[in-house]
Amino acid sequence: QINPTNICTLDCKFCAFATIDKNDPKAYEMTIDEIIEKAKYAVLQGATEVHIVGGLHPDWRFDDYLNIIKELKNNFPNLHIKAFTAVEIDYLSSLSKLSYEETLIALKEAGLGSLPGGGAEIFSPRVRRMIAPEKIGWKKYLKIHKTAHKLGLKSTTTMLYGHVETVEERVDHILKIRAAQDETGGFTCFIPLAFQPENNNLGKTEHTSGIDDLKTIAVSRLLLDNVPHIKSYWVMLGEKIAQIALNFGADDMDGTVMEEKIAHFAGAKSPTEQQKERLIKLIKEADKIPVERDTLYNPIKIYE
Repeated sequence: QINPTNICTLDCKFCAFATIDKNDPKAYEMTIDEIIEKAKYAVLQGATEVHIVGGLHPDWRFDDYLNIIKELKNNFPNLHIKAFTAVEIDYLSSLSKLSYEETLIALKEAGLGSLPGGGAEIFSPRVRRMIAPEKIGWKKYLKIHKTAHKLGLKSTTTMLYGHVETVEERVDHILKIRAAQDETGGFTCFIPLAFQPENNNLGKTEHTSGIDDLKTIAVSRLLLDNVPHIKSYWVMLGEKIAQIALNFGADDMDGTVMEEKIAHFAGAKSPTEQQKERLIKLIKEADKIPVERDTLYNPIKIYE
């Protein structure tokens, strides 16, 4: 995972990663050379995908974001580039004065392979007013993803739970995703993201319980009959709950992450990196067969 910058025009209450102040000691922005070097390290470790998400930098132009994709594709033509959440696509559209479709076409032509699902949080307008009042609403989020799907770009989708939302609002969120999937079939995976409560302005201090995590995975699997995969994201859940979740409806224990920043800024206690051998062991201990796959869920290798 590459996070090119944490400088962001938004001030989401739940976010411990971003800063709106460029002079903040934790503020950073990567150069193209630094991004390429990080991708090179990942490729040498066997990575088949680079996942790029970051802040909405007030000084970067559309071409700056476009060049990240172009340079990565030029240097690593076989690397799948999953980049820019719907929130970032909306921002790039405003920078470029292009429609969502035109923005996505330009990115696809530069080498974009698929979209990550971040930025969904909880679709409820009540919740969004509390945790991310400046962020795009659920209608724009789904419009961007459906537009990407119609252009042949697959995407994942997410739900951030365990903060100020109700169970009913979680269900409504999942059902909206289900309806969108009925239209396009472009979501490859649903990723429930457990809220990490440290270093943010939301005021919530408790982590989700293991029971809540497992129930959320199970309900997601039951409701999203049209989304092929449910992710047990060990970065947010921790290894043990993520492992148990493989018997509660999850079938994807993603991933061999080289460096994860966003959840760890918010207090995630899981490792910042994960090796393939460790994941294989965890999956086998859950009495499952590990299958290494690419971004689009094509099998690469089965570990019997």
